[in-house]
Amino acid sequence: MLPQQITAIEITSPGGPEVLQPGLRPLPQPETGEVLIKVAVAGVNRPDLLQRSGMYPPPPGAPDIPGLEVAGEIVALGQAATRWQVGDKVTALVAGGGYAEYCTAPGLQCLPIPSGLSMEEAAALPENWFTVWSNIADRGGLLPGESILIHGGASGIGVAAIQLAKLLGAGRIFATAGTDAKCRFVEQLGAERGINYKTEDFGEAIRQLTDGRGVNVILDMVGGSYLPRNIKALADDGRLVIIALQGGPKGEAELSHVMRRRLSITGSTLRPRPVPFKGAIAAALEAKVWPAFAAGKIRPVIDSRFPLAQAGAAHARLDQGDHIGKVLLTI
Repeated sequence: MLPQQITAIEITSPGGPEVLQPGLRPLPQPETGEVLIKVAVAGVNRPDLLQRSGMYPPPPGAPDIPGLEVAGEIVALGQAATRWQVGDKVTALVAGGGYAEYCTAPGLQCLPIPSGLSMEEAAALPENWFTVWSNIADRGGLLPGESILIHGGASGIGVAAIQLAKLLGAGRIFATAGTDAKCRFVEQLGAERGINYKTEDFGEAIRQLTDGRGVNVILDMVGGSYLPRNIKALADDGRLVIIALQGGPKGEAELSHVMRRRLSITGSTLRPRPVPFKGAIAAALEAKVWPAFAAGKIRPVIDSRFPLAQAGAAHARLDQGDHIGKVLLTI
């Protein structure tokens, strides 16, 4: 029998990690096309930190409980959730509500747990892999043999991006990171060269590494302050894809380079996109990426695990910036 109330992590007021506190909420009910998941593990992501600080409110209709990805067991079905059955083990991308004992998810945004992966590893997949597929494969259009620069290569997004670039047949992969140890980690993961952005000018480093040509695609989560160096690091007809603004929303660049070298600057946010859009990404991942997980060619990298009640400590871990790979909450 399902409980009437569940434990969920609430943001008691905008602020630091200490504002995350357990509270009681009614059991969520799956709507048409949705499933109810008994959560085993939830992923912790940087958008959760922004929501906690009051800078990234949930989209209309989404729960105010943070958490954008979960893994667990389906325990109830809404109408028209035709693919799934009660008892199925899944991992899912959600618009919120993941930091809880139970969470609803659109059926289209659920995926089976890849063969050979644990529930914890599966919980580390949706937010990062939906994001990198949409922005590297789709918006960035990375082709076999092309080169790519991935900023934040040791983050959850960066780890997924390096592995996806390898799967897509990238000819050369470069990544930035904030310590020499992280640079060595991204090189072990598959990057040709890790660039310490605290001690090197990555724009100049890329020009040197590519004999002045630059890279075809850049995946950037820094934004404004990186804009001129990103443009410097792009090859002719290169594509800059911006997915976060950790360095601010504004930047200055010489637009004549964009015109003369036919550069493309684009970006996206995933959370407010409609369910069918995310469902199409899920289908692409299941067809083209999930077999690589099952074959052991790629694996998620887990940094640390925290009990649900210690969500604040998990956020503090991300705030510190020392993590490599994913931070998880276990329920």
